[in-house]
Amino acid sequence: MSAPKSEGPLTFGLMAEFSDPDVLVTKAQQAYDAGYRKMDAYSPFPIHGLAEAIGMKRSWVPYIVLLAAIAGGIGGFLLQYWVSVIAYPINIAGRPLNTWPAFMVVTFETTILSAGVIGFLSMMILNNLPMPYHPVFNVPRFEQASNDKFFLCIMESDPKFDLTETRTFLEGLDPDGVYEVEQDDDNVYK
Repeated sequence: MSAPKSEGPLTFGLMAEFSDPDVLVTKAQQAYDAGYRKMDAYSPFPIHGLAEAIGMKRSWVPYIVLLAAIAGGIGGFLLQYWVSVIAYPINIAGRPLNTWPAFMVVTFETTILSAGVIGFLSMMILNNLPMPYHPVFNVPRFEQASNDKFFLCIMESDPKFDLTETRTFLEGLDPDGVYEVEQDDDNVYK
């Protein structure tokens, strides 16, 4: 037996709209200082200091890329070593079988190729992409996020979130508007 469907749309969070990027950073820092931890900010361009203001952690992507590059370089070198020395040794004019300077071009290429491919895939996976649906798309004003407006969204999953208290807090930040972000029953975003 399945659970009954809820009546009406579910609340994803509350979103405040701002007109200035510096104001968004300041207000996001105020929200973080007030104890909100599950929030996100949206802007048409990168804003210096915004990630720190909303408490984003460092990404694992650079470390994953480094490990992929090291593994790709070692793998490329070992493949050539195995082919030239172990599997198919061909002695040409008495030269050594392990001619590592000749292996460097392929080793470099496998390093770059594996770092690029694994870096791209890890970035996509860690960012939950592709994401054709997100609840913030349900707010009509959000289409301005790609033009000239800046948004701060506090999510309902935040432990401190209370619909009326969070709305009062966001309205106290003097935004251009505060909007309730609703998500469809069919497209529940976690």
